[in-house]
Amino acid sequence: MTETVKIISPIDGRVYAERKIAGAAEIETAVAKAKAARRAWSEVTVRERAKFLNHFVDALLSKNDEIVPELAWQMGRPIRFGGEKKGVEERSRHMIDIAEAALAPSMRPDKPGFKRWIAREPLGTVMVIAPWNYPFLTAVNSIVPGLMAGNAVILKHASQTLLVGERFAEAMKAAGLPDGLFQNLVLNHADTEKLIASGQIDHINFTGSVEGGRRIERAAAGTFATLGLELGGKDPAYVRPDAALDNAVENLVDGSFFNSGQSCCGVERIYVHAAVYDKFVEGFVENAKGWTLGNPLDAATVVGPMANAKGADLVREQTLEALRKGARSHLNSRHDLDKDGSPYLAPEVLTNVNHQMAVMREESFGPVVGIMKVADDEEAITLMNDSPYGLTASIWTADLDAAARIGARVETGTVFANRCDYLDPALVWTGVKDTGKGGGLSEIGYHNLTQPKSYHLKEV
Repeated sequence: MTETVKIISPIDGRVYAERKIAGAAEIETAVAKAKAARRAWSEVTVRERAKFLNHFVDALLSKNDEIVPELAWQMGRPIRFGGEKKGVEERSRHMIDIAEAALAPSMRPDKPGFKRWIAREPLGTVMVIAPWNYPFLTAVNSIVPGLMAGNAVILKHASQTLLVGERFAEAMKAAGLPDGLFQNLVLNHADTEKLIASGQIDHINFTGSVEGGRRIERAAAGTFATLGLELGGKDPAYVRPDAALDNAVENLVDGSFFNSGQSCCGVERIYVHAAVYDKFVEGFVENAKGWTLGNPLDAATVVGPMANAKGADLVREQTLEALRKGARSHLNSRHDLDKDGSPYLAPEVLTNVNHQMAVMREESFGPVVGIMKVADDEEAITLMNDSPYGLTASIWTADLDAAARIGARVETGTVFANRCDYLDPALVWTGVKDTGKGGGLSEIGYHNLTQPKSYHLKEV
């Protein structure tokens, strides 16, 4: 019997699409084609590669009107937000534009009788294991620079968003990319781990859970493949007394509830200085009331269902536990907190929270946020660091020097001031602690997708 993967739509619980899982022969063929294609591709100049990849971006963006409702059906994001077109173009074009400089040989200072430089060479075959929450954005972080650097790429997309992999493949074909250089495979977990363990993959980029990252590391053990792992998060925000409160409220509500809270760098806990705490909470709750839940295919809907009921039930459990321990609920969501089994979950704001509650310690990845009063910067820093994760942290203040000083003491990959939930492709995207290892985008992203090679040439 042929094994398949079904996309269960969060909109109505029905099967939206079904695809056959690749068999052993198909996987073996894909690996062989990638190896053959990358040899020829490595001889293509970076400038010529850029032409192919810019055509790929054009082709992908041209399908956005079709992609937007597909995303709603697959993972629940409301159509009003227009998909991921803007971010995909920003990240892709930036990485294409900087490729020539980032991949250029690094010449060493003149030394009489010697020529010395460090070159960047492709790793070989890169495997991208992409998540469903931002299925295009997370994938292009590695796919575009991976190809620009001279590698072949095999994409294994999340089962919830399988059609995204097909959209990538269609756009690559339309751009005229050499056959086999990019391939989209539908794989189960066992075959994914088997392929990684085969030693035929040179770099794995995985975005997902901490446990998923551990499984990737175990599968890759002994192969000497390099890894890029973006795993869990519990991103904090700190609002200082000199913050522009209206700006902080508006942006932190968005950072907490956009994409139903299913954002890698979404804000999951907020610490507010006592001097502005009451005013901030009042404004935050009032703003959050506008984030209404509904069918994502309705243009008026701001918050759609979560991608699956399991994730929604986890948020319900965390919220109920917090309420039992004394937290206060502010939104009285129209969907009962104990209505298990539905992916539809309205945003919730909790106060009177503490770090004995799971909602302030463990990843929620859903539309709930806890707001906690703090006495000063020191307490805020201590609480922000009281987490096994470290992807981003945002500081809201009129004093950017103070933001930098505080940020230097916060255990995180990115420090924001007066913004949140954004990825700047000119800066490396990385995390610390259980959030993972490696880094994507910027010139450092290219360093992680290539192998340095030294040239030491002596004249005789």
